[in-house]
Amino acid sequence: MIMPTHIVTAAGVVENEQGEILLVKTHHGGWVFPGGQVEVGENLIDAVIREIKEESGVNVVVKKLFAISSNTGINKGYNGVETVPTKVMMDFICTYADGQLCISDENSESCWIKKDKVLDMITAPAIRQRFNAYLNYDGNVQYLEYITQPEFNLKVSREV
Repeated sequence: MIMPTHIVTAAGVVENEQGEILLVKTHHGGWVFPGGQVEVGENLIDAVIREIKEESGVNVVVKKLFAISSNTGINKGYNGVETVPTKVMMDFICTYADGQLCISDENSESCWIKKDKVLDMITAPAIRQRFNAYLNYDGNVQYLEYITQPEFNLKVSREV
């Protein structure tokens, strides 16, 4: 049996004191809430904090896990691995601590958006599903399973 290779990511929906949400505009994926791959030897909480800082310039406090998602489609691999069977994403609610918005190598814009306008900006179906999990968060973690290629297909949506 070949051991599977997974990509693990951590992302944060960041809320400020005005109830606005932090979004970053990626070069290829449009508007998203910030996040990215967990590095070797890094824990999930540190990864969320680092990714948000790198992509937006702000520091956050990580509060709660609101969603776990699995992209079970076959994805392009890395570091000599041809394909990655599953991406596992952990999404956290975060609060703004301090820092000034900026851009990065990964994004061309960052901004605060009113919560009820966020879905007007996010176009990627998987990111929309994950943001809806945040909007519907009632204290229970949402589990989503989907594929993104060749087109988005939501397979499972349930509380865990």
